[in-house]
Amino acid sequence: MGEPLDELCERLGHRFSDKSLLDLALVHRSWLAENNGGESNERLEFLGDAVLGLVIADLAYRRLGDSPEGKLSDLRQSVVNATALGDIARELRLGEHIILGRGEDAAGGRDKTSILSDALEAVIGAIYLDAGPVVADAIVRRLLHDAVEHAIPNLESFDFKTRLQELVAQRDLGVPHYVTHGEGPDHDKVFTAKVRIGSESFGPGTGRTKKAAEQLAAQAAIDHLRSLDIADRS
Repeated sequence: MGEPLDELCERLGHRFSDKSLLDLALVHRSWLAENNGGESNERLEFLGDAVLGLVIADLAYRRLGDSPEGKLSDLRQSVVNATALGDIARELRLGEHIILGRGEDAAGGRDKTSILSDALEAVIGAIYLDAGPVVADAIVRRLLHDAVEHAIPNLESFDFKTRLQELVAQRDLGVPHYVTHGEGPDHDKVFTAKVRIGSESFGPGTGRTKKAAEQLAAQAAIDHLRSLDIADRS
């Protein structure tokens, strides 16, 4: 493991015993297409997604007391989605280390939300295999701590699409229109959504489901409209 990966391990807070697991977690499928096959990080991504889901489900169950199942799902959806994970991957500078094909690299793949979020899930899967569930649990909780703490007090207003519809109606801005498309195989599709209000487009929101992607696009639009309010008052 070279010096750049040592620095990534420092940011992750984990030193790998089996360094090949981290190497594999960083191999995007586009690299295989140009280098005579091999194994990509997709299997580790599958495992890491399951680890993330379990840790956040446990955290939601314990933190939200007697809240109904729907609120527990809202918390998980608000922090375990491609947009949120992509942001964490950027903080870790994970894109610098992903092994991409030349075409994907030239197309800006190192900052593509779907690639970053998938790679982060793969790294979490690698940590789970390298050190076990206790270490993986602790790292996931640390990496997602800020996102969880931000989400919990806002769960009552998690339905961003409804809130956006009410907001644009109040301002007579018209009706929000969502444009959503999916990429990838049916069993592993990633959806990206933008919302158009009049002549402006907001987003993108990226998620494992069409609903999650559209919710995140709506949240981006709400944040923008509220920033205009703050600017008007200053």
